[in-house]
Amino acid sequence: MVGVISLIAYLTQLNNDSVRTISVLDESGLFVDNFKSTSATTYHVLEGVELDVAKKLTQEAKNYGLLYIPQGANVDEIAQKIIFYSDDSPSLFVMDDIEDTIAENARTIKLKDSGLDATLVNSMNVKVSADLETFDGETTSKMGNGLKLIFGGAAGYLLFMFIIVYGNMIMRSVIEEKTSRIIEIIVSSVKPIKLLLGKIFGSTLAGLTQFVIWIVVGGLLMILASSIFGIELGGMPSQELINQASSSGANEELATIVAEIWRLPLLNLVVMFILFFAGGYLLYASIYAAIGAAVDNETDTQQFMLPIILPLMLAIYVGFFTVIENPHGVVSQIFSYIPFTSPVVMLMRIPFGVPIWQQLISVVILFATFYLMVVLAAKIYRVGILMYGKKPTYKELYKWLKY
Repeated sequence: MVGVISLIAYLTQLNNDSVRTISVLDESGLFVDNFKSTSATTYHVLEGVELDVAKKLTQEAKNYGLLYIPQGANVDEIAQKIIFYSDDSPSLFVMDDIEDTIAENARTIKLKDSGLDATLVNSMNVKVSADLETFDGETTSKMGNGLKLIFGGAAGYLLFMFIIVYGNMIMRSVIEEKTSRIIEIIVSSVKPIKLLLGKIFGSTLAGLTQFVIWIVVGGLLMILASSIFGIELGGMPSQELINQASSSGANEELATIVAEIWRLPLLNLVVMFILFFAGGYLLYASIYAAIGAAVDNETDTQQFMLPIILPLMLAIYVGFFTVIENPHGVVSQIFSYIPFTSPVVMLMRIPFGVPIWQQLISVVILFATFYLMVVLAAKIYRVGILMYGKKPTYKELYKWLKY
């Protein structure tokens, strides 16, 4: 994973290293002075040539493209006739920059033509950015709320993928042992419920181990990055560091993002991710194991997948469409307590500030439901592992629960 990410970053940088040279033929003479060359884009102004000649010169020089601005009675007429010539489809980012530059200068020209002072009008524009603060005095921001949604959504979706991947692994393991008749030898010396719990806990610990490895590797990479790039990771970035980042040409928003990330309840999110991962996976793993014991092959499992996938999909969509609107609303709170959806929805709510007692109640309900589900799954497991040659139905599964 580290190698793939590094390769993608390298290829992206390699792809963006080339400098684009754009020829500009401005017959109107109104916009040519507004195009300023940067480290990524160079503008080459053509003067006193016809359009056909300009096209030929651009192609001979192998430039990125030709921006043609014709003459017109006014800027509105000119704006409708501007053409960008190129061999291939140009980058959307390049076209956005060109169009924004022309639009800004066209607006200034129209203000001057109307007898207004463009500088004075532009100075009258007021950018409103309301600060956000809780009644307890804690400052937040719209960007911070967006980051909370991203972190919560990533945690919830990661848990969703873990449940799907490792749950299917348990189900395939049970089916394999059942079809190879190894299970008949195993249950002669081990009780079915102990075998079921062994599979569930073993796979759960394997998943948690993999998650811990990711954290350790990520931490080592962060330490390596701090030593190479001089990034301070020991705590909240100081105002001096943020000012240095801004003065060195870095985007001011980047410094704000770093500050907002450090304001997130990262420790709470990591701890609860582990608890909800364990509880949610244990709950769904017991269902996966019961389904694996009830069928003879993986094809027959499809009829039983809907009761597993539906709550998880519901949790994902409820989380994204309700938490973003109102993380503490009635719907969000209800689904953060329902054990089949709480691992995903509660993880999405935690970055927005959920009281610890609510999180603990949700965890307790989740593990209590797991215990009840294991008792039911063990009954299906006990009967199903020795049943062959018949595709079970929901009615038969209900009978097995009574044995």
